[in-house]
Amino acid sequence: MKNYSFKLFFLVFVFIFTNCKNTEKQDEGIVVDDSLATAVEQTKLNAQNVFNSMPDRTIILKLVAEENIPYKSEFLNDPLQKQKYTIELFKALNLGVYGADLSIANFFNQSQESMIFLKCVNALALDIGVNKAFDQEMVSRMETYKENTDSTLEVITSAFKKADEILKLNNRPGTSALIIAGFWIEGMYVSCETAKELNKKKIVNKIIDQKESLKNIIVLLQDSKLSEESKFVLNDLKQIFDAFEVAETNTVKNLETIKSIMDKVGALRQKLVAGA
Repeated sequence: MKNYSFKLFFLVFVFIFTNCKNTEKQDEGIVVDDSLATAVEQTKLNAQNVFNSMPDRTIILKLVAEENIPYKSEFLNDPLQKQKYTIELFKALNLGVYGADLSIANFFNQSQESMIFLKCVNALALDIGVNKAFDQEMVSRMETYKENTDSTLEVITSAFKKADEILKLNNRPGTSALIIAGFWIEGMYVSCETAKELNKKKIVNKIIDQKESLKNIIVLLQDSKLSEESKFVLNDLKQIFDAFEVAETNTVKNLETIKSIMDKVGALRQKLVAGA
């Protein structure tokens, strides 16, 4: 079997969000008032800013070719944790987390683990009300294209885009934003864990480069009508952003430079997967 390298969190972003740059057409027959339409368009714009600030795919693939690290399932969220998520806040956040984990496992041709993560995604999507995005057709398409990684990742991409549209058209931009935040946090966590193992300047620099995408996620969350109990995500991400600013101005780029980022990301990720 081909010897895979661990692609780091931003690779996941590239595959999930690369094709999000064209807004999908609204479902025919759905009527929204002017205020809701404006809110939907604003959150679409904010989400687009997040997508646009992700790294270029060719740069990521070059980095991947240079760093050969084996797949490590211990970096990902335990599927058995899924039953702990009983309120919408943590269901949304961990839909994003498991979405990132599904993409990683799928990319490394970890078929069995991919199916387990897909079940987690399906269950949480059903609870949130976006199960139409992750229906049997989506599962069948993944099975059809299981030998083609790019195609299966596109299937996952389309499902998350559809979920985003459903939530926004139902005036639930906060839930959609939390899914994106969960995806970003899981990706950053995996990246930090990878950096700890490799301790290489290139990876440290790529982590620091995510300051712009984090800024856009913060804006997205601020404009997405978050509930009071959800605001800890925004507050913690702001603290992580402060740590990014300090790291960015440091002339030395090593693990010590991003230690505060790693610690804060790890603490926030633990809150997400703990469900409390």
